[in-house]
This record gives sequence, structure tokens and C-alpha cells, in this order.
Amino acid sequence: MNKSELIDAIAADAGITKAAAKLALESFLGNVGATLKKGGRVSLVGFGSWSVSSRAARDGRNPQTGKTIQIAAKNVVKFKAGAELEGAVN
Repeated sequence: MNKSELIDAIAADAGITKAAAKLALESFLGNVGATLKKGGRVSLVGFGSWSVSSRAARDGRNPQTGKTIQIAAKNVVKFKAGAELEGAVN
């Protein structure tokens, strides 16, 4: 499912227009991104939670040449599925 298919599904399920569903989805994504950017955590009980974790700098290897390269430290987003979501999948 891509973004436009998700918007269509939200609009159909909620009985709202596609424009309203698009605004709601964009608001959700924007708020999740802003919270994570501040270092916060977003948790939806039953669905899952998003958090930010720091990944330390490390040495890597160029697969073509075998030469060692330095990979910079960065922040990464982690998602942990909730019990209801995992139950729905299995």
C-alpha cells in the first residue's frame, strides 16, 4: 500500500473526503517527524512505537575495493510493533 492508497482507505473508512484524509495523514506524519526530531518518542498502544537511537561511528568496508572506510555517526529511527499489530500479522 502506498500513500495515495492509504489516503483512499482512510477516506472510505472514516466517511470523509480524500482531501480531508490527506490533511489528516500529513498532519500525523508531520507531528511524528517533529517529535522524533526533538528526540521524543511516539507510542500508539497496540500498534507500536517510534523512537530515535544514536548509531556510533564505525569502520566499514567498500565491497568493490575491500578498502576500509569510516562511516559517520548518525541518529536512526526505530519502530517496535505493538502486541495487537504483531497478533494481526501472525
